[in-house]
Amino acid sequence: MFPLFYSKKYNSTYRNDGEKLICHDDEIPIVNGIPRFVKSGVYASLFGDQWKKFDKTQLDSFTGTSISRRRLERCLGKSNADIHGKSVLEAGCGAGRFTEVLLEKGAHLISADLSAAVEVNAKNFPINDRHLVIQADINDMPFEKESFDLVICLGVIQHTPDSEVAITKLFELVKKNGILIIDHYTYSKSNLFRLAPFYRLYLKRKDAAFTIAYCEKLVDRYLPWHKKFKNNRLMSVLLNRISPVITYYNAFPELSDELQRQWAFLDTHDSLTDWYKRFRSKSDIINILKKLGAVSIWCENGGNGVEARCKKA
Repeated sequence: MFPLFYSKKYNSTYRNDGEKLICHDDEIPIVNGIPRFVKSGVYASLFGDQWKKFDKTQLDSFTGTSISRRRLERCLGKSNADIHGKSVLEAGCGAGRFTEVLLEKGAHLISADLSAAVEVNAKNFPINDRHLVIQADINDMPFEKESFDLVICLGVIQHTPDSEVAITKLFELVKKNGILIIDHYTYSKSNLFRLAPFYRLYLKRKDAAFTIAYCEKLVDRYLPWHKKFKNNRLMSVLLNRISPVITYYNAFPELSDELQRQWAFLDTHDSLTDWYKRFRSKSDIINILKKLGAVSIWCENGGNGVEARCKKA
């Protein structure tokens, strides 16, 4: 059910000898059962390190909520809710918050990530005849064009070197009549006049041991104040000017205090250590998809900023 790994270099497919994928003179190592199409130390490496520390934090099965399921189903839309037996590429899989839901829905799933988060994903959701995990760049996936019924990429594109290129590359992998689902950071007045960008300038080039410890201290310092003023809009706005901590007391009140802390750490660490932070408006995303020839475009504000779904004609 899985598309064959494809070598653009030799216009041929790889063969698997158990320890590596071989295509003529090209060899891709398989480490812990995961084909590695990129080397370690890439710009997303800090993301992988944070998932190793909090490997189950955002899984619905761990939180006892349906936060990830609701977000995914909103992006799928009612008409695309049934993905049982369909070939799905999850680009930027992280630890597997959406992997869990996609597998529960019966997808034949390939979970891919640029970082070592693939190891956490494979631990949480072992590789089997319906789930394959690979380490690869969404701008250079080892698959032929039009390989998947559904390509989904949530929480990732804003962290790539070029948003338009990433969206184009993902759209190329969608079969005719298939679906692409993406999201993207958008512009917000709340991002103005904040100290968070200065923390990011300091942290983004530090190693994981430093950034994780530093962000945990930030969360421990500011999170109690966010909790105290969660129902006071004026104080919350003022606090956000000095605090770089991202919180979910109002968005997800069903999370326990400990989970609020873990979620706050994960997204704070994300926002203060990413190499790239792109912003696009709703109209920007719609225009990109239209230029690609997409049809049945749905795009709304939601999630991390803007969520979008389209079909390949």
